[in-house]
Amino acid sequence: MLFRGIHLKEKKNTAQAETVELPLPESVSIMMEQNMGAPCEPLVKNGDLVRVGQKIGYTNALLSAPVHSSVSGEVTGITEVLLANGKVCKAVVIKCDGQQTLSDEVKPPVINSREEFIEAVRESGCCGLGGAGFPTHVKLSAAKDKQIDCLVLNGAECEPYITSDHREMLENAENVISGAKSVMRYLDIPKCIIGIEANKPDAIEKMQQLTANEPYITVKTLRSEYPQGAEKMITYSCTGMIVKEGEFPADKGVIVMNVSTAGFIDSYLKTGMPLVKRRLTVDGSAVRTPCNIRAVIGTPLRSILEYADCDAEKVWKLLVGGPMMGLCTYDPGYPLIKTANALLAFTEPIKDKKYIEAHRQTACIRCGRCISACPMGLMPTELEKAYDRKDKQRLTALKVNLCMNCGACSYVCPARRDLAAKHQLAKAMVLKK
Repeated sequence: MLFRGIHLKEKKNTAQAETVELPLPESVSIMMEQNMGAPCEPLVKNGDLVRVGQKIGYTNALLSAPVHSSVSGEVTGITEVLLANGKVCKAVVIKCDGQQTLSDEVKPPVINSREEFIEAVRESGCCGLGGAGFPTHVKLSAAKDKQIDCLVLNGAECEPYITSDHREMLENAENVISGAKSVMRYLDIPKCIIGIEANKPDAIEKMQQLTANEPYITVKTLRSEYPQGAEKMITYSCTGMIVKEGEFPADKGVIVMNVSTAGFIDSYLKTGMPLVKRRLTVDGSAVRTPCNIRAVIGTPLRSILEYADCDAEKVWKLLVGGPMMGLCTYDPGYPLIKTANALLAFTEPIKDKKYIEAHRQTACIRCGRCISACPMGLMPTELEKAYDRKDKQRLTALKVNLCMNCGACSYVCPARRDLAAKHQLAKAMVLKK
């Protein structure tokens, strides 16, 4: 297998923009579903007083992570929020008192074993901060019965615009490396590879300087190619291991962790402060002051856009995440969640005759660009045909479930076919079967 991908216009406008702290909003809405897994149930009710770091949402489900209050103040309601996938999720609304009083629950965990380390990671509310949001303790637990030989720290950040991980490696590099060491120590992992795309030379240099005397930690420069940061792709690029269909990196003796996740784990082990804040990039054609912001979880997106001097009246499309794999949101009042590494606001393009012609969908010309671009070696045109025929057997034979929804096929298609969108519909159809 040869990793294939595409080259994107990077537009890393905020690469040199130091992270700034966003002022507290008047109130926050903290979602009970903030990761790839089961939603939590609120542990508080209307009228309760809460403090920073207090656990306010929990479930016994393994594939989940608890939710904590990011502010101190009074609970003013338990509401429901419509998610991008059409589901409805409970949210705890808290009116901020401006004091940011710490909860008594906030204290460094006592860890003497692998099990205690994994439980501490669960209690921190940690989930993958690269955007996927997989509960971190589940990933660490899954490796319990496997021989893990390598920890891969993902610093690729291959999406255009996003620079939050880049800033993490520049501003919080010591914690990133310390967090990686903790994972290696408690899970008995002998080596670590930090994979960083070549378009971040300053981050590469800093990480190399800090690991110069660490013989078991290697910094590897990766090609600047999308989707380099996908879990299976970076596993292959860093270790040469091929993660096949139905397998996880742990099956190959590898754990992949985002650099920001590693940095947070170190901070939690030292302070006991759970995941109540996150750094995100704010950019797009409607944003006058592109920046990197650290905001409390539950902050209305509107407040973040206002701070970045966004022209709200001209916003045509609002994305949470990157332009390739991010999700559109219909409401700027939507609250910030743990997995949001970027907020991109775009103005509407001028839809003149030239634009309309360039974006008009036409018949497939069988150029093969989508096949060359697919990092999983799939055949997007054949998948599209099978979906149009509702041929579930053919979709299964073509390995539709290997599609990672990177969007590379749609990006390179000169006929403007809705390939990536149809693949997701096809996966849902096969799954339903």
